[in-house]
Amino acid sequence: MSNSEAAANLKALPNVSNMQVMTMPDGQYEDYIYPFDPQLKWNMDNYGPIYIPKKGATITLTSNNINIYKRVITTYEGHQLEIEGTTYKIDGKVTTSYTFQQDYFFMMGDNRHNSADSRYWGFVPEDHIVGKAVFIWMSWDTNGSFFSKIRWSRLMNLIHYNND
Repeated sequence: MSNSEAAANLKALPNVSNMQVMTMPDGQYEDYIYPFDPQLKWNMDNYGPIYIPKKGATITLTSNNINIYKRVITTYEGHQLEIEGTTYKIDGKVTTSYTFQQDYFFMMGDNRHNSADSRYWGFVPEDHIVGKAVFIWMSWDTNGSFFSKIRWSRLMNLIHYNND
C-alpha cells in the first residue's frame, strides 16, 4: 500500500477529524536531530530506522550506527569509547560489537511537531524513568469551540498497558 493510499484510508475513518501532511521531505537533514549525524539525513518527520537498545542485546558497531549508540555506551553505561577510523575501542579493548546493560526507551511527545522528545535528545535509559502514567488528567482539543475544547469523555480514563 502506498503512503497516499494509507493516508486516504486513514482520513476515511469516522474518528479522524483532521490530518496534517508531513512537512519535511525524506532525506532532508536537520542538524538538531539526534544523533546529529549528517550521514543519516534524518529530520523530525522522517526519522530512522533505528534500533532501540534492549538489555542483553548485542549490536555490531559500524560507522553507520556508532553515533546513534555512543552516548548510551559512554554516558549511560559508563564506558570509555575511542573511535579511530573504523576501529572501536571500549575501555581500551578493540571490539566490533557492544552488548547493552539495560533497557532504553524512545520517548515521543504527544504534540508531534511541538515536542522536544527522543528525536532531539536520544534514548532514555530505564533507570532514568521515575514514574508511570496512570490516567488521563486532561485532554484538550485546540480546534474545538468554547464548550467543546475539553474532551470530556477522555478525562480521568485509566491508561492500560500491554504488559499489565
